[in-house]
Amino acid sequence: MRKKMTHNNPIAGVIKNYMNKKSGKVTESRQEIRRRFYGLDWKDQKKIINAFLDAGSSDRNWAYTRLLDLWDDGFETKIKDLWEQRHEERCAWVVIRHFPLEYLKRHMDELKEGRNYYFICRRMADDADYEINRDQMEETDYLMALYHANRHVTDSEAMDILFKTVRKICAHWWPTLLLSRSYRLDRNVMMEASDFSGISLALYYLKRMGNEEAVEIFNVWDDEMQASVRHSPEYTALLKQPLSDHDLTDRLATIVQKHMNQYLPEKYRVQREE
Repeated sequence: MRKKMTHNNPIAGVIKNYMNKKSGKVTESRQEIRRRFYGLDWKDQKKIINAFLDAGSSDRNWAYTRLLDLWDDGFETKIKDLWEQRHEERCAWVVIRHFPLEYLKRHMDELKEGRNYYFICRRMADDADYEINRDQMEETDYLMALYHANRHVTDSEAMDILFKTVRKICAHWWPTLLLSRSYRLDRNVMMEASDFSGISLALYYLKRMGNEEAVEIFNVWDDEMQASVRHSPEYTALLKQPLSDHDLTDRLATIVQKHMNQYLPEKYRVQREE
């Protein structure tokens, strides 16, 4: 039997039922609004966003997410009031993406939590006087922020960033690590340090910024590390086991992780119990 399709109700009535907490139709109206939202006219979308911003936390978060791409300066006063009253994470995202730069500068300490600082730096990219603080973000975010601001690092700093990225990978046990999306297991090809996503991303941006010498030095280090894996008893034993591609990848990544740590310069090496 075919599922019976229902007709859409006039959206003005749905919004009214959503806003009237005594209507008994708040939940179903919320669901219908969310389902139909992107097919509505902008004037109706604005009414809905305003209504959701006046509602509870879950609905405010939904509205904040819509405003990331559907911004209108008419929302600035309401978002400013909500941010200064509540300091909600998704509200901060809207402020960072759309508010005037001077407002971001005045409220930097409140806004820069978590990965927000990276997105602030992206907004500040055209301000040549704005100092990008490496210590306040992940190494790969720092490189991306520099690249988009058309700034550079020395080869010495590039090597420090690369080895700190390797160290971070070595500090976590597999399978909490991420391999690059381009990685494909080839049983005849050794896994490289650059097959780990963080290292792959760092190398990509360093190449784009012209740090070819640092990249080449790192590639030589990577080759030496791979050779140590290839000649290790644990790798030889691994290849003799009848493992699926998935299990082989997991086991190989663990071995490569161990050898990366051993090949790091001593000041970067992770001290951990095996």
